[in-house]
Amino acid sequence: MLQLLSFLVGKFSLLSNFKLFESTWSDAEDKERPAQRGPPPPLQRGDLLEVPRSLFTHYGIYLGDNKVAHLIPDILPVFTNNMKQISCVITNKRLILGCMYRCASVRVDTLEDFAYGDKIVVNRMDKMMKKPALNNEHVAKRAEKLIGTIPYSLLWNNCEHFVTYCRYGCAASRQTEKFCECLKSIIRDQRSVIATGLLGMISIVCFGMAPLTTLPTILIPFTLWMAG
Repeated sequence: MLQLLSFLVGKFSLLSNFKLFESTWSDAEDKERPAQRGPPPPLQRGDLLEVPRSLFTHYGIYLGDNKVAHLIPDILPVFTNNMKQISCVITNKRLILGCMYRCASVRVDTLEDFAYGDKIVVNRMDKMMKKPALNNEHVAKRAEKLIGTIPYSLLWNNCEHFVTYCRYGCAASRQTEKFCECLKSIIRDQRSVIATGLLGMISIVCFGMAPLTTLPTILIPFTLWMAG
């Protein structure tokens, strides 16, 4: 099962045209912003870094000396305190198990390991957040204080919550907001009621009348209809 999940994660990473959870803090600003010429400015300690992945955007806080603090799911700290093993680059299996076990760590990696070959965007949220950014040194110290194992939630305590708390003093995630908006639009679409009802009828035909098939067939479409 775990090998299948790892395989699916690898295949999903190829779907670069479907960035379902990519943050949209500044989609409009990106379209209007002129192309930058010349080399990018050097990174400063406390800068907020973001790396657009295929299906989401990953975030971190630059600590200086080519080091980045970032929150990432990881199951290994549950089983060992061996920092040499934990400090190795997190594999898909470790990440998946960390998500399932709701365990993560704020860890420090090199800039190259954090970027993982993708482009880094610096301080893009500064113009979008209602609160101004804190002093860069204060931001870095906040991130350093949180280094270690912490509870994880894909929607309510992810890498974006970590960096916004460190830099702006309040945890927020546009990726979570976007997902919830998509979920609400699906629930409000009455075609979802029809689709779940049909699936329920098919399950009854295939597996017969039983509480495990009949109750979901009635309750799920009814709940979606009431929510819509």
